[in-house]
Amino acid sequence: MANNEILIEVKNLKKYFVKNKGLIRKQLEITKAVDDVSFYIRKGETLGLVGESGCGKSTTGRTVLRLYEPTAGEILYGGKDIAKLNREQMMPYRKKMQMIFQDPYASLNARMTVSDIIGEPMDIHNLASGKERQERIYELLDTVGLNKDHAARYPHEFSGGQRQRIGIARSLAVDPEFIICDEPISALDVSIQAQVVNMLEDLQEERGLTYLFIAHDLSMVKHISDRVGVMYLGSLVEVASSKELYANPVHPYTQALLSSIPIPDPDIAESSKRIVLEGDVPSPVNPPSGCKFRTRCRYAMDVCKEVSPVLKEVGKEHFAACHLLDK
Repeated sequence: MANNEILIEVKNLKKYFVKNKGLIRKQLEITKAVDDVSFYIRKGETLGLVGESGCGKSTTGRTVLRLYEPTAGEILYGGKDIAKLNREQMMPYRKKMQMIFQDPYASLNARMTVSDIIGEPMDIHNLASGKERQERIYELLDTVGLNKDHAARYPHEFSGGQRQRIGIARSLAVDPEFIICDEPISALDVSIQAQVVNMLEDLQEERGLTYLFIAHDLSMVKHISDRVGVMYLGSLVEVASSKELYANPVHPYTQALLSSIPIPDPDIAESSKRIVLEGDVPSPVNPPSGCKFRTRCRYAMDVCKEVSPVLKEVGKEHFAACHLLDK
């Protein structure tokens, strides 16, 4: 259960990827994957992060965890800025922060047994050895719905859902406080997705975990998240409680995104209005001036070309970045 204590706060986070372009006349190509993103997550809370593919959701998660080095900005964990810590200084925080990856096969070492995969984090942080280590591995397997017989097997011997459970067990091995779930169900069958999400919710309740849940399944994000942030082209355009965002979206992009959620009742689906966005998402290498969404927005005004909107509070803990709200 979430409380009012903020566990992690991200301030003006940027992650730019720079590469050389051209053989004779060298030019720098800068991809602004994460561009001035700010948010916070309270202890025991789940913040959902949604948006189209390529909007920077996963890059944000990996940068917060320092798997990618931030270009600029602050990452406050328990009030301590970890953005500029060196490898040795980061070690205690590596134990507190873990990640569940999107692809449950690519994220597991095919040459290692399940026992070694789950035990590796314990070895790195010197948490257990010998019999104690093995008992802890069996306990973690049981926690994620597997049994001790699975410990001696290799990843290719499991289904996608079972492999993701192994990945979850590995993330729990160091008893973390904060877990980034990077689209943990997108590669799984629909029948398995609900099982994995229910397990994540149970683990959160039992262990007091805090989640950043990255996904493109808007219905699942609504189900699991306390608050939701909507990203577009590297920037946050709206943040609100899950209930408020889905009931009262104020940013045109959020409105379009939510209108795309499939409705199971065909009569309601037929009468509901879908907002179809024109054109493609612009390139993060050369984003539009001013508001990044203006090239696809039906409400675009002259000011949108010149001034980039900033997140403003439009309701209780409801923030949005849109010039329409200035009227």
